[in-house]
Amino acid sequence: MRATEQTGNDELTCREEGQQRTMSDNSTSSTEELRPHFEDIQAHYDLSDDFFGVFQDPTRKYSCAFFTGPNVSLSEAQIANIDQHLDRLDLKPGMTLLEVGCGWGMTMKRAMERYDVNVIGLTLSKNQQAYCNHLLSQADSDRTFDVRLEGWEQFHSPVDRIVSIEAFEHFGFERYDDFFKTCFDILPDDGRMTIQSSVGYHPYDLQARGKKLTFELARFVKFMITEIFPGGRVPTTQMMVEHGEKAGFVVPETLSLRNHYIKTLGIWASRLEQHKEAAIAATDEENYNRYMKYLTGCQYYFIDESIDVSLVTYLKPGAVAA
Repeated sequence: MRATEQTGNDELTCREEGQQRTMSDNSTSSTEELRPHFEDIQAHYDLSDDFFGVFQDPTRKYSCAFFTGPNVSLSEAQIANIDQHLDRLDLKPGMTLLEVGCGWGMTMKRAMERYDVNVIGLTLSKNQQAYCNHLLSQADSDRTFDVRLEGWEQFHSPVDRIVSIEAFEHFGFERYDDFFKTCFDILPDDGRMTIQSSVGYHPYDLQARGKKLTFELARFVKFMITEIFPGGRVPTTQMMVEHGEKAGFVVPETLSLRNHYIKTLGIWASRLEQHKEAAIAATDEENYNRYMKYLTGCQYYFIDESIDVSLVTYLKPGAVAA
């Protein structure tokens, strides 16, 4: 594997559940207004690699896994989720895959080794950039990699395919139009993209399903977007579809992974609790308690069907016609 010139960056955002934002008619015009949220991301992901490693599996993938059977390990399930995305992209050897919010790099490594493609990863985390460069330098592939400490707002080079796994929550509602326009413009006519994101529900949708936006849920979401994911916003699946279609994409599929996140979160919380001393040593007890509250609270609200996670596929016109 060969590294190309590097800069790099990753994106995420969560939002208050049960809240829906109507689509704006105008995308942000000023490049200054589209400065990536470096501080928000680094406040979370540069906390401590050792801390996250306490509850992550060896893939270091910090997102919903996909369990193909009752005896599947978390690592196997994380790879299965990666393959869910890469299989939908119709990758061909020699293509260039862009990952927006590349985390600790396992999706890029899998793409290089199994799908024989070049990869570009964007992250806003210095720790993740360093980790990815080391990981990909050991990949069993002759393809190139480029891990950049930069946001999608700064990226304008043509690529063949795009993947983004649970980074969309960090983008902010007001940037959705800009994000999808950028992706549409840098993809070829037969381009494909997949995005996975935690999603919430409009209060009317909750009501139609016999639920309501409770004070407890609102308080938990406020906790998440202030103490876990600063500046975060959680979209609805409808928002993900409508903003993509507005940019020109066709959306043939949305897939709920809610049951898989329930299991993923349960494993993470159990591991963090089992390794409490190591977690506290990596940061402090206050942070340990904060993340236990986050992981167990998220699992509860996924079980309650108050929040979900969606994998959405986007096709450009040439991919639809193929």
